Amino acid sequence: MSKSITKTIASDGSALSRELQNLRQSLFPPSSQKVLRSFSSGEAAKLIGVADGYLRQLSIAGKGPEPALGVGGRRSYTLDQINEMRVLLDEGSKGRRYVPHRIGTEACQVLAVVNFKGGSGKTTTAAHLAQYLALKGYRVLAVDLDPQASLTALHGYQPEFDVGPNETLYSAIRYDAERRPLSDVIRRTYFPGLDLVPGNVELMEFEHATPKALVSRDSEPFFGRIAATLGSVQDRYDIMVLDCPPQLGFLTLGALCAATAMLITVHPQMLDVMSMCQFLLMAADLLGVVQDAGADLDYDFLRYVVTRYEPGDGPQTQMVAFMRSLFRDRVLTNAMLKSTAISDAGLSKQTLYEIGRENFSRTTYDRAIESLNAVNEEIEGMMRAAWRRQP
Repeated sequence: MSKSITKTIASDGSALSRELQNLRQSLFPPSSQKVLRSFSSGEAAKLIGVADGYLRQLSIAGKGPEPALGVGGRRSYTLDQINEMRVLLDEGSKGRRYVPHRIGTEACQVLAVVNFKGGSGKTTTAAHLAQYLALKGYRVLAVDLDPQASLTALHGYQPEFDVGPNETLYSAIRYDAERRPLSDVIRRTYFPGLDLVPGNVELMEFEHATPKALVSRDSEPFFGRIAATLGSVQDRYDIMVLDCPPQLGFLTLGALCAATAMLITVHPQMLDVMSMCQFLLMAADLLGVVQDAGADLDYDFLRYVVTRYEPGDGPQTQMVAFMRSLFRDRVLTNAMLKSTAISDAGLSKQTLYEIGRENFSRTTYDRAIESLNAVNEEIEGMMRAAWRRQP
């Protein structure tokens, strides 16, 4: 019976993997590569922080990249062109900065997105945050620490087909001779300014190998390995977003020891909040142990991110009020609303930032994108405050 069920599970997994590959090829033919859409002149102006009319004047004067012209002379820009425009505006600016890269003593921000209950919106939060920051002109590294690798799939790589052996973060934190530099496994994405360290089931090897290493005590402590390997590439980035696995294992602890800030996602329902309670108690105990062993836990901020929130749901509203009364300003002012736009985008392994407004009803899209932007802008503000920049 045991061998039979093993064969059944393996067969089902292989069949599902093949169908997912076929689906990807049908969605993104012929090379199965995702491409980021262009942005209207209004969207581009808002991302840069200038008036649309000013972009038009620059275009008429022949300054900056030449936008594509659509129906009715409507101008559109790629994200590469938007970033090129930021550089151009910076060169002529007398104080205001349009390119937001960190300078001087500003430290690379490492944001760990955590919770050990599935369905809390952790990967959705991490993916949209990383893409939002790239759209704003920051240099971003997204790190998939979850063996389920949903963040990797959202960015155009199917874990079992496109990510081979020793091509995840595990390759840079493993304990044997096959360890390699993190720079070797970083991949570019279709979002200019956003790179990815992909994940797959191989990440589970760290959970198995670490207990053996703890016994031998002849290697670098597990809790410092992720921090060290991220530090090896930090000069290339302003921000790193870590999508942690839904468990409090060695990978998550390592990520929390590498982080400069922690974002805890929570769906405002009783079972989810009870689960988060257990997570907080366990995390405090375990982090206390690694801190006593020499880990440096110096966070710029810790915030609870309310996800999949339905304002019209009375019990959810009460739960949010309960968390605010308990945690006060550690709960983000803005919540990520539950939206069919976000879930519909996910069906084709896309985020709301890469799908145009024309794919949804105007009300549904605007409501969802305003919610996402409000959450991510609030997080961006806290990072800028940590850099001691002006709001």
